[in-house]
Amino acid sequence: MSSVSDDEGLDLFQEPAGFYESEKQATFASHRLLSGEELTVRLVGHNPLWGHFLWNAGRTISIYLEERAAELIKDRTVLELGAGAGLPSLVCALNGAAQTVVTDYPDAELVENLRYNIEHCQLLSQPPKIMAEGYLWGAPTKDISKHLSNESTFDVLILADLLFNHSEHSKLIKSVQMTLKKSPTSRAYVFFTPYRPWLYEKDLAFFDLARDSGFTVTKTFEKTMDKVMFEEDPGDELLRRTVFGYELNWAS
Repeated sequence: MSSVSDDEGLDLFQEPAGFYESEKQATFASHRLLSGEELTVRLVGHNPLWGHFLWNAGRTISIYLEERAAELIKDRTVLELGAGAGLPSLVCALNGAAQTVVTDYPDAELVENLRYNIEHCQLLSQPPKIMAEGYLWGAPTKDISKHLSNESTFDVLILADLLFNHSEHSKLIKSVQMTLKKSPTSRAYVFFTPYRPWLYEKDLAFFDLARDSGFTVTKTFEKTMDKVMFEEDPGDELLRRTVFGYELNWAS
């Protein structure tokens, strides 16, 4: 994830005093595939860009795409933006994607961790059809499109829990414009939870910008999780437990 912008002068993601006094060690998280096998990913010990969490939207979109892999993923090219540990991308690579490129902010620790998760995923075919790169939203895309054989754009984009960063919406949309193949079947899947419920409308403003930028926006998914990620946070608990899913495709 990219850094959180503080829209209202209060940042729920602000760390308590003394948080950085000792270096945080990497942790591991597991995700159960439909086959029953466990997929384990490493999370960075701490990162100001929020790569040290496995977010609800990342888990949920992984299940969503795996359940529909034959239709949505198989033989298609996939790009994930703001990937954190890269769970959805790994799931796509395991379910027949022609090529997957998983990206996060070009921070050395984040990118190295993505590559670690690829290299240590024993379920992947060899050589794996998944590559990791650092990518700054809105920037030129040559370092990610170089992994495609005959194309410069992707069939499928994954954006999981990125909308909280309101100041970066325009750059994120620009990246979608540059990387989503102009095909009737291409889709960007945007899953998110409003962790700051009083800023929910600002989260949703991303989709207004998407419509203004040439995309059709369709809400396709909603799931209420069993519990919130951050129990101590204020605001509507139901919203903080809910994952919403939208699709973007090029307007005809």
